[in-house]
Amino acid sequence: MLFALTAVVLFSSCENDLKAIQKISAQEVSKPVSTTTGLDIITSDSSKVKFHLTSPLMLEYNEKHYQEMPKGVKITSYDANRKQDGEITAEYGIRRENENIIELRRNVVAKNAQGETFKSDELFWDMGKKTIYSNKPVQLSFADGTILYGTGANTNESMYPWTIKNTTGQIPVNQNFGQ
Repeated sequence: MLFALTAVVLFSSCENDLKAIQKISAQEVSKPVSTTTGLDIITSDSSKVKFHLTSPLMLEYNEKHYQEMPKGVKITSYDANRKQDGEITAEYGIRRENENIIELRRNVVAKNAQGETFKSDELFWDMGKKTIYSNKPVQLSFADGTILYGTGANTNESMYPWTIKNTTGQIPVNQNFGQ
C-alpha cells in the first residue's frame, strides 16, 4: 500500500513539474530575442533612398516572426530626387515578416506631398502589394481646410489619392463654378 501511495505521489509530482516546465517554456518563447534602441533603417531601391524608418525601441521575436515597436515609429518616404514626399507616425508598430506588413496603431498620422493629412487609430502597410489601408474610422484633412471622415480608407505607397469608405464631411464649392 505504501509503495502504491509513493508511486502516485511521484507520478503526480512529475506531471505537475512537466506542466510547470511547459508554462515556463511558453513564457520564454514569448520573450524578445533581441532589443534594439535608437532604431534607424534606410530602405533603398536601385541606390535611391525610398524609406527611412526610426523608432526609439524595437523588440524582435523569432518564434512569432515579427518586430514590435512599442514606443512609437516614424516612416519617412522620398521621391526619386531624394525629396521627402510623405511621413507616417504612430505610437505603436509591428512589422510582420511572413505577411510583409507593417501594422501601425494609436494616433496614426500620415502626411503626403500634396499637403493632405490622414488620421486614424490604425493603418496597415502591405509592402508586397504596395498598398496602405485602414478599417477603422479615419479623418482626411486637405490643404484648403476641407476635412472628410470615413469608416476606412486605402491608397498606394505615395499616399495619393486616398479612397475613403462611407465618406462624410463638408466640401467647399467655388461660387464661380461654371462661369
